[in-house]
Amino acid sequence: MNVRKFIAATARDALRKVKETLGPDAIILSNRGIPGGVEIMAVAARDMEMMVPTAERQAPPRNKEAAVAPPVEATGGRGPALAQPPAPALAKASAPASPPPLRPSAPLAARPMPQVEPQRPQPRGAAPAEVVPAAVMDEIRSLRRMVERQLAGFAWGESTRAAPVKTEMLRQMLDAGFSPQFARELLADLPHDLDAGNALAWVKGGADRGMLTTSSETDIVDRGGIYALVGPTGVGKTTTTAKLAARCVLRHGARKLALVTTDGYRIGAHEQLRIYGRILGVSVHLAKDADDLRATLKDLRHTHMVLIDTMGMSQRDRLVSEQVAMFGDNDVKSLLLLSATSRGDTLDDVVRAYSGLQHLAGCILTKVDEAASLASSLDVIIRHRLRLYYVSNGQRVPEDLHLPNRPYLLHRAFKDLPESSPHRLDGVEPGLLMASAACTTPSGNISAGGHRG
Repeated sequence: MNVRKFIAATARDALRKVKETLGPDAIILSNRGIPGGVEIMAVAARDMEMMVPTAERQAPPRNKEAAVAPPVEATGGRGPALAQPPAPALAKASAPASPPPLRPSAPLAARPMPQVEPQRPQPRGAAPAEVVPAAVMDEIRSLRRMVERQLAGFAWGESTRAAPVKTEMLRQMLDAGFSPQFARELLADLPHDLDAGNALAWVKGGADRGMLTTSSETDIVDRGGIYALVGPTGVGKTTTTAKLAARCVLRHGARKLALVTTDGYRIGAHEQLRIYGRILGVSVHLAKDADDLRATLKDLRHTHMVLIDTMGMSQRDRLVSEQVAMFGDNDVKSLLLLSATSRGDTLDDVVRAYSGLQHLAGCILTKVDEAASLASSLDVIIRHRLRLYYVSNGQRVPEDLHLPNRPYLLHRAFKDLPESSPHRLDGVEPGLLMASAACTTPSGNISAGGHRG
C-alpha cells in the first residue's frame, strides 16, 4: 500500500493537496497538528482496492475440438447461417454425428431448422469469485474502524471551529446524560447567532416544549378514577400508592378511596399495604387474577378513586404480558413508575415492556432525591411522549410526592458536570460518541421548532 504524507499550513490546504495528488476518492488514514501546520496521511482508493484479490478469469475450454465449431453448410448462399451450438454441448458428444443427406428437390426454406438456443454471453462476474481470506477481511475492517475514528475526530475539530456554541451545547448535553439522538434532534435548529448563555436557554426552552406534565387543575386525585401503579422491582410502587392514598384522603375523606393489591407473591406485600390502609382508615382488597379484580372493581364502582398496587417484576419477565392483559380487560388506567437513578437504555427497555398497556395514562418519576442527574429520565419521558403526573423525592408519606415543577426538573437535567468529574467527556470524545451512535431516527422526530407539548 502506497501511503503518502501531506503537510500544509492549514487543514484545508492539506486536503486540497490530497485531492490533487490522489484524487477525490482518497482515504485519509490520520491527521495531526505539527509545528507550523497540519500533517495528513492518506492513501489512494485504488491502492485499497488492490488489497482484495480479484476473481480469476474464466478458464478457456480444455477440449480444442469443442472450442472450434464445425462449419455450417449453406446452399447457394441463401438463408441465414445457423447459430453456433454451445461448446459444452459439443464436448459431451462421443463422436461427431454425420448430417443427414439433403434432398435435391427440397428448397432451403423447407428444410427443418434445428432448434438451437443461442448461448448468452456470461458476464465476467458470473464466475464464482475467490473467497477472500479472513485475515484480509480483518485487516480491512481494522482499517475502516481506524479511518472512521480519525474522520470523526477531524469532523469534531472542524465543527468546533465552525460552530463553537453548538458544539459546546452538544458536549454539555452528552455530559449531562442526554442520548445522542435527542441531542442531535434538539440542536438541529439551533440559531447560529446565539452566545453560550442564550443558546442554553434556547435548548432548555425546546426541551420544555417537548415535556408533557399535569398541573393542579388536572390532578388525578381531584378527577378520580381507577389507577394501577406498574413498573419494575424496587421502583417504589407501594410507597407511592400510600402517598397518593394519603393525598386523596386529605382532600376527599377515607370513604372516597379504596386500595387493591395484586401482589400475592411477595411475603408480606399485602400486609404492608394493609398497614397503610389501617393508618388512613381505608379498605384494602386482594385480587389474585383478572376475574377476581373484575369482581372487586364492580363492588367499588361508586368509589371516587381506586388505587391498585401491583407486583414488582423485571421488565423482561413473561408475567408482564399477563399483568398488561389483566388491566386491559378491566379498563384500568395505568401509571408507569420510572426510577430517576436508572440508565437511559434501561428506562427505554421498561417503557417498551409496558407499552402494550391499553390505558397507559402516563408516568411517575421516583427517587429524584437519589439521582445525580435527571437528564436520562427526562430524555426517555420526552422521546416516548409520556405525561409526567408526579415526582417522588423521598420516603415520607405523603409529603414527598409533588406535581412536576418544570423549571426545577430542567435545571437538574441540564446541570453541567464539574471539570474534575471522571464522567466528563474531553477532547474529541463527544465526536467519537456521536459517530458511534445510530444515525437513523425513528418516526416522530423531536425538533426544537415544533416540540410535542
